[in-house]
Amino acid sequence: MEERVQYPCPDEPVMKTARCQLQSFITRDGSEIIELFHPGSNGNAMQSLAEARVACGCATRLHRHHQSEELYHILSGTGRMTLGREVLNVRRGDTVCILPGVAHCLENTGKDELVFLCCCAPPYTHQDTELL
Repeated sequence: MEERVQYPCPDEPVMKTARCQLQSFITRDGSEIIELFHPGSNGNAMQSLAEARVACGCATRLHRHHQSEELYHILSGTGRMTLGREVLNVRRGDTVCILPGVAHCLENTGKDELVFLCCCAPPYTHQDTELL
């Protein structure tokens, strides 16, 4: 079960977060993420934004989301993205769009941690993640 940050005034949406105050957790696909913004914590409604990490030599599990469209923006590192039947090499500065229903996973092929932003609309939920 995901833990969400509790803010002192739940009636007022929090429209700013500080990464240093947020805790990471492991998603169903095996990546470590920090939710930078999510409706369950922040008062926004239509999307979520997370920073995700994949360690050297590791990969996320092949999965798909039935509702969410995702954007991955690579901040650092290099990897190989399986996107449906395609395999794409990704590196810092690349952005990949993952449409709902498309099977995908991300492998770290570099010597450093692979770090990326993941934007989901509608917002990420474990329930919308089907492991394949």
